[in-house]
Amino acid sequence: MRTILLIGPNFHDFNQNIADAFQSLGYHVDVLAYDSPITPYSAINKIKYKLSHAKVKIQLRDKSAQVFSCNAKKKFDELQPQLVFLLNGEMLTADTVAYFQKSAKVVVWFFDSIIKLTRCWNILRHCDKVYCYEQRDIPLIKSLNIDSEFLPQAVSPKAYFSIPKVEKKWDIVFAADMWQSNKRKQLIQQVVQNFSNCKIRVWGIYKPWYKGLWKNITRERRDIYMNCNASTAQLNLDYNKAKIVLNIHNEQQAIGANPKVYEIAASGSYQICDANPYIESLFPNGEIGLYHNEEELMEQIRWALDPQNEKERETKAKQAQEIVLASHTFVDRMREVLQSIV
Repeated sequence: MRTILLIGPNFHDFNQNIADAFQSLGYHVDVLAYDSPITPYSAINKIKYKLSHAKVKIQLRDKSAQVFSCNAKKKFDELQPQLVFLLNGEMLTADTVAYFQKSAKVVVWFFDSIIKLTRCWNILRHCDKVYCYEQRDIPLIKSLNIDSEFLPQAVSPKAYFSIPKVEKKWDIVFAADMWQSNKRKQLIQQVVQNFSNCKIRVWGIYKPWYKGLWKNITRERRDIYMNCNASTAQLNLDYNKAKIVLNIHNEQQAIGANPKVYEIAASGSYQICDANPYIESLFPNGEIGLYHNEEELMEQIRWALDPQNEKERETKAKQAQEIVLASHTFVDRMREVLQSIV
């Protein structure tokens, strides 16, 4: 098995990290990316989609899947890969994935809960292996007699790493979209309110521009809420500049970890994260601050910002970094995939 076709959403850094991992293990990789919910999600198509009613949106998605699947078949025939590695795969028809499976192994890695990815259900029966981001999804998929395992997210050490002698400019940094997560928005608002004397930076969409351009421009605390996404390089820099980096999972995550768990740790920064059984097993000795509710979150922040705890905080951050870099990189994950299907 020497050629791999990687198909997934148009997340360049994520796709590249996986491709680099496979290549480091001795495989040639071609990447075929798509936009979602329709591809290409150009300015014209975006407007057309947003202005359409529900039935037309379904028709647009179905047509887009047909066109993209046709292109995917052409790429498959050109490459003749031994492995097709899908990330979600919501832009592929079931017939297309069945076509791949006739002459290649097909693996899918979901980096969201399968409950949210309803358009992926039809491809499951044509996959040799299904890897889940959320452990609760595994019994559901296995009930369909489909081989499924938990494959946690990972990090690229080339993207997230310690920057020597960097000044700690920020007390608290947080990065994630909030406008679709009430949990995140409410907790961050409480952090900003309770630690008003701290230097805080929040990356991610807080108020989408189409909700009102003037409201966006005149929004409160523009010094804190960037209201845009940061590049990987910017995030790594700000993580290094922060005394604390907060991590708050989306509502659907119950037993698993988002990519930021690994990215923050790999940057060498001290992380405070909402607890769940998987993360508690990953950092069993308090290497990151874990909280179960808002009160515990505030307590963790106060402890970490106390100058008397600076050395211990830095030691814990270093230990978390060592745990992640030892066995939670993309190379580790892709090696596991290859070992399970070869």
